[in-house]
Amino acid sequence: MVLTAFDVGGSDEDFDLLVVDEAHRLNQRANQPSGPLNKKFRDITVKLFGEDDTSKTQLDWIAAKSNHQIFLLDAGQSVRPADVPAEHLHQLVATAKSTDRYSGLASQMRVRAGADYVDYIRNMLGGPVEIELAPDFGEYDLRMFDDIAEMREEIRKRDAEVGLARLVAGFAWEWKTKYDKDAYDIVIDDVHLRWNGTQTDWIASPLSLEEVGSIHTVQGYDLNYAGVIIGPDLRFDVDTNRIVFHRSSYFDKKGKENNPARGLTYSDDDLLRYVTNIYTVLLTRGIRGTYVYVSDPALRTHLSGLMLASS
Repeated sequence: MVLTAFDVGGSDEDFDLLVVDEAHRLNQRANQPSGPLNKKFRDITVKLFGEDDTSKTQLDWIAAKSNHQIFLLDAGQSVRPADVPAEHLHQLVATAKSTDRYSGLASQMRVRAGADYVDYIRNMLGGPVEIELAPDFGEYDLRMFDDIAEMREEIRKRDAEVGLARLVAGFAWEWKTKYDKDAYDIVIDDVHLRWNGTQTDWIASPLSLEEVGSIHTVQGYDLNYAGVIIGPDLRFDVDTNRIVFHRSSYFDKKGKENNPARGLTYSDDDLLRYVTNIYTVLLTRGIRGTYVYVSDPALRTHLSGLMLASS
């Protein structure tokens, strides 16, 4: 049986065991996608704990409704401020370790680039990086492109060869086609692209090869080749030698929304963590290869140097 956190929290039954996949995407008390869900979040918390305690998260719901839990989680894949706070996940891990109930993932099985690939990508996006000896990624096809049209053409070729090759991007462009189907969302040079036309199983949808997937359509999916467009929401500050977040170029409203329910506001540095998490997820979807186009010229130069060091 597959249940949402709302299903679990609102159930009249308790559970012996719950296996929680993508536990890092459980929510804290924050503005939900709709008014009814905001009310439901409050009602479930009151039902379970006797009061509207805004510090309670969906992790607390799970613990209250089950005798045993298995949490599958990666704090590095939290992509919105409404997700369970990282400190809660770290505490969950610490508790599991202290009771000898923790099992770490020793290696990743998706990307055919060796065990070091995911850490390499996270370090590459994490700030100043000095690479003395880059990992050997074997035959993994990791490439940087200066021309978005060339990258799109290579993705089409890979799809014709092996299938499941798609363009994906950070949420750095408005979603104009939600309201105007004749518009284009992402315009780079002479290339005009549209966001994914469906949220449901977009990767397998008929038009997906001609569209660009967002984090919310590809997280949890595998591709053979991912063509990742890093938008102007990430830039490189040459004075501080750091990757920085550009708020006005980030268009996920829920991705930068403050949390009045808990009195929380999010700085650019706070949001930088979520946006680099998003790009880390996108850059680790490709089983056989990952192609990268970077909008900001300074960031393109910076990442090109790091990626060349890995080749």
